Amino acid sequence: MNSEEVIKKIIEKKISITTMESCTGGFLISCITDVEGASTITEGGFVTYSNEQKERVGVPKETINTYGVYSSETAEKMAEVCREKMNCHIGIGVTGTLSNVDPNNSDSVQGEVYFCIKYDDKTVSKKITVPIESRHKQKEFIRDNVFNEMGKLIYSLNENF
Repeated sequence: MNSEEVIKKIIEKKISITTMESCTGGFLISCITDVEGASTITEGGFVTYSNEQKERVGVPKETINTYGVYSSETAEKMAEVCREKMNCHIGIGVTGTLSNVDPNNSDSVQGEVYFCIKYDDKTVSKKITVPIESRHKQKEFIRDNVFNEMGKLIYSLNENF
């Protein structure tokens, strides 16, 4: 199932969704809102490009300091926080480094991205290596991975998905 098919199924099932995105810069929520009917499942998402913005929205500073901003733990907190703030079934958190190493964060590794999907009481966390291509292609690669995992998760919980 491609991302648009997953989104259409989420709309059909009336499963609410939100995102907190760093390296994807809002690309995932944009892809969601590109599908007709998205307003029935989302009120929006968060773009938290800096550590400070993640903290302002609710990601604990201790998580970032202990595990690093580029970690599965931070992606999980991002998913948890956005889901709680928007009162949704699904929260997605994405953090990582695309083409260039981040000089402001020592844990930055080129092409290393973490994402987490929280759906009710289920959690899927993944670390992926993004090919060094154009930023748009990298965001598409991340989107495809996120929605592939989300489709599998939702299908495992809803047999007629």
